[in-house]
Parts: sequence; structure tokens; C-alpha cells
Amino acid sequence: MLTPIERLTQELAKLPGIGHKTALRLVLHILRQPSHYAQSLSQALADVSAKVRFCEECFHFTDEPLCPICRDKKRDHHLLCVVEDSSDLMAVERTHSFKGVYHVLHGSLSPIDGIGPNELRIQELMARLQKQEVHEIILATNPNISGDATALYISKLLKPMGLKMTRLANGIPVGGHIEYIDQMTLSRAFESRVEC
Repeated sequence: MLTPIERLTQELAKLPGIGHKTALRLVLHILRQPSHYAQSLSQALADVSAKVRFCEECFHFTDEPLCPICRDKKRDHHLLCVVEDSSDLMAVERTHSFKGVYHVLHGSLSPIDGIGPNELRIQELMARLQKQEVHEIILATNPNISGDATALYISKLLKPMGLKMTRLANGIPVGGHIEYIDQMTLSRAFESRVEC
């Protein structure tokens, strides 16, 4: 039978990016805090599990029927950015450069992992486009094999609708040096070059 420390360590080690040693350090940190810290953490975990759900429109996480982005009348609801996960949405939001709304797929196509179109929120995207007027769709999937396949699949699916579709440019990061850039990134930078 596991001790409470071992049990919590085991549970924390199930989190992505957290190994056994890090999980144990987290447990020891929690034990060093006043008792109300552990109670507050426990309540926060319970609240997330009980209250957070998918936004009825974009499928981002929220504790209300619509997330704050979908409720915001100041956002451009005619500009729709399709992302793989909520973490991608949050990354774009941190830039403060996108003023439209989102659609979260909750993954990308990966036949080898058994993830096809039916496992993603693609049908919900199609239904949304039937009822909402959209002028441009930005396909902001990750620049890898599954992200590219997902963007290609969605663009072919939406092409008959005559919607303007764009894809995020890929290339050399700001401050990067060409000699240190990997071949794939450098190749994409040449393919995505713009007129100056």
C-alpha cells in the first residue's frame, strides 16, 4: 500500500513533462507550505474538473456556455483562426496581434495514432461556417506532418465554400541566424518568402 506522499507523487508524475523526481519535489514543496495551501490547491483542482467545459462555439475551455473571446463583441467574428489545441489559442492571444475568433480542433490528423477527421472538431467547424458569416479562415496548425495534413484536409473540405483561406507563414525566427537554422525551417522560409 502506498503512503500519501508516494500516492501524490505517482499522480503528479502522470502529468505531461513531469517525471518522478519533479513530482516528488512538487510534493515536498506542498508539504512545506501552510496547510491552507494544499486545501486551496485541492479546491482549484476540483473546480477545474467540475466547472470547466468546452465553449459551445469555439471549443476552447471555459466555465460558461461561451468563452470570453466568443462573447467579446469587439472581436472580429468574420475572421476565424483554426488551431489544434487550446494551448495554441493561448499562445496566439499572448501576442495581442489577432483580433478575430477561434475554432479549436483538439488535435491534428494522425492516422498512425488512430486520429482521423471524426476525432477532431471538424464537423463542428463545418456547422459553424453554415450559420456564421466568415470572411477569412486562418489555418494555424503546427508546421509538422500532422499539422500540415490537417490544414490540407480542411482547406480541401472548405474550398467549395469559396472562403478566403490563409496559412501562417513559416520561417526564420526573429533574431535567428541562418547558419543555425535547421534545413526544414530554412526551406519553409524560402517557400514562404514575401515581396519587399
